[in-house]
Amino acid sequence: MTDRQAEIRGAFDAAAADFTALGHHLWEPIAAAAVAVADPRPGERVLDACCGTGASALPSARLVGPTGHVDAVDLSAPMIEQLRTHTDLPQLHAHHADVTTWATDGYDVVQSALGIFFFPDMTAGTDHLISRARPGGRVVFTIWQGDAMAPAGRQLGKAIAEVTGTPQPAPRPPHLIDRVSQADPYAAWLSERGLAGVEVTVHELTLTMTPELAWLVVVGSGFRGALATVPAEQVEAVRETYLESLRRDGLTELDATTLIGSGTRSH
Repeated sequence: MTDRQAEIRGAFDAAAADFTALGHHLWEPIAAAAVAVADPRPGERVLDACCGTGASALPSARLVGPTGHVDAVDLSAPMIEQLRTHTDLPQLHAHHADVTTWATDGYDVVQSALGIFFFPDMTAGTDHLISRARPGGRVVFTIWQGDAMAPAGRQLGKAIAEVTGTPQPAPRPPHLIDRVSQADPYAAWLSERGLAGVEVTVHELTLTMTPELAWLVVVGSGFRGALATVPAEQVEAVRETYLESLRRDGLTELDATTLIGSGTRSH
């Protein structure tokens, strides 16, 4: 596991308790749109990569039914443990593992909702997932559109710096996701991966940033990792400063629009 993977896993491990609560507002509608595109059918085999607590794996398991099979894979052990509590779905198999080295293949559907941009090498990891589908199998990957969600992260970074007296975080280094986070370049990039019949669906979603939801966006997502360096006695001050910053800058709504890229494995 790379240092970056360990950092991401730590953030989501810490966020696991609030991840499901945020899911009602964020992960579940995003996953429902992705699953509608993937269209798992009774008896099919599905690989759900970077599954979290199951926002897309659970509805997929219900759709494939008892004759189907869903492998849900994530690096976060606490999230996988939450997913394993769904004992009413024996067709759902939750795995604590690195999906970029997942060996099983031949799936009818390979899907990942908001996962592929976390891979140490986004292209290599995505290519590996595509190779897990059978020829003609459906592949569906969801990413954020443009600057979606980023303003909350920037406001959190400023709040932490102000409260702790530390420098504001440096801008994130350039990443492939910056070049493909609009529909046309994303479609082109997926086509370069060898997928046939690529289509990109824009799923628009806006969150109303009440104080409760605004903080849940922090503690129930990957942003939680930014709090790891904050002394426990200062977390409440960070929360208050963050919320005041949102009010001061007029950030009453947060764009959570996603791009759902789909295609079929051609060979």
